[in-house]
Amino acid sequence: MNRTIIKDALGSTTYGQPICVKGWVRTHRSSKAVDFIALNDGSTIKNVQVVVDPVACPVTAAFAASDGSAVTLKDITTGACICVEGTLVESPAAGQPSEIQATAITIYGLCGSDYPMQKKGQSFETMRKNAHMRLRTNTFGAVMRIRHNMAMAIHTYFHEHGYYYFHTPLITASDCEGAGNMFQVTTKNLYDLKKDESGKIIYDDDFFGQQTSLTVSGQLEGELGATALGAIYTFGPTFRAENSNTPRHLAEFWMIEPEVAFLDQQGLMDLEEDFIKYCVQWALDNCADDLDFLNRMVDKSLLERLHSVVNTEFVRLTYTEGIDILQQAIAAGRKFEFPCQWGDDLASEHERYLVEEHFRKPVIMTDYPSAIKAFYMKQNPSADGGNTTVGYRGIAAPAPTMQGTDVLFPQIGEIIGGSVREEDYDKLMAEINARGMETDKLWWYLDTRRWGSCPHAGFGLGFERLILFVTGMQNIRDVIPFPRTPKSAEF
Repeated sequence: MNRTIIKDALGSTTYGQPICVKGWVRTHRSSKAVDFIALNDGSTIKNVQVVVDPVACPVTAAFAASDGSAVTLKDITTGACICVEGTLVESPAAGQPSEIQATAITIYGLCGSDYPMQKKGQSFETMRKNAHMRLRTNTFGAVMRIRHNMAMAIHTYFHEHGYYYFHTPLITASDCEGAGNMFQVTTKNLYDLKKDESGKIIYDDDFFGQQTSLTVSGQLEGELGATALGAIYTFGPTFRAENSNTPRHLAEFWMIEPEVAFLDQQGLMDLEEDFIKYCVQWALDNCADDLDFLNRMVDKSLLERLHSVVNTEFVRLTYTEGIDILQQAIAAGRKFEFPCQWGDDLASEHERYLVEEHFRKPVIMTDYPSAIKAFYMKQNPSADGGNTTVGYRGIAAPAPTMQGTDVLFPQIGEIIGGSVREEDYDKLMAEINARGMETDKLWWYLDTRRWGSCPHAGFGLGFERLILFVTGMQNIRDVIPFPRTPKSAEF
């Protein structure tokens, strides 16, 4: 008999028809007259109830027991994998439209009492230690289905808006952000490294003939795509070797990075807001059961927060205005762990204060000080020819600012980092030289400013941070199947 996935079985009303379902046991309750098995196959957060007559329903194994013994209904415990053949019937119980009257059960795999994902509640820390098994739980099943749907939303959005999916390399000889902390890629014998007279490693005999690393971003290559195809997006893994053990950082994570030719700062902010609202609305439209479960079990304000983002116009605020608001809060007695003077890189606590307490809605913060942003961002001109900006509250920046556009979200802080890119070769070179950067590995990037340069802009969205927001989970390690963090590369 062909298998029916449980999601389809629960949605079927063809009562009285034979059916075959397969999955893993969530719970098994026994009595003298009847047994109830809650079965789930990962297609939905909901279980199908299997009703078993312990006398009339045969139970067999698809394997030979090592001791030659036969299996029984009692061997079916939480975590066991089984095949159920039976009849789909209308359920008399409230909250479930249908159930299955079992006529035969085949056991594919048993679980003993040492199975780590028992029915009793497990802490998230315990489940991280058993990441290979935690995916079978209700919570992580819901998170992974939402993760899939968010990936589908991203591809659909960009495809419908005329963007091209552009694949950028994972192995690179350049550091996009100029911040170091990259994982090296080498075939050299680490026990016998060839060095020059100054003690520096010679890479002539390495696979690529030069020092290479895992990428921290596909942006620079993405800009090349935008100057040829008009509008592209990347969606792939990126890597940072930062020793950060926080609930917001991973060493391996996924990034979405669109780059668009002829896009200005206003258009970039419009794109960021429209894109992220589209993704959240997609989750509300396509993940209702999973979101309802997470709203009940993980974060009781989740659905309210998601609807609020979709139905709210984002605040657009310059960095200088944001600092002024934070300074006023400090003067009124608000305590922050980190300083927030003009020129400081805002901490998550500052971003969340603006979003969650002051405005109570998402914020797109713009026009950051040049010194705290990347070399490729376009500087703001002012009316007098200088490089200061004035926001809608009339507060002038005291020093040069870049056309950055970061989106700040409740619970998360920064979820998107974007900017207009500097298209002028001389200005870009001046910024690179002022920062003391080496240009020998960026020659190909600089060529785009020499030959047919154009205005363009883009942003980067941390995929796991989006999943954190949409699911209400509190730790980024819990929204990726197998997290990579300092001292942790299991599974």
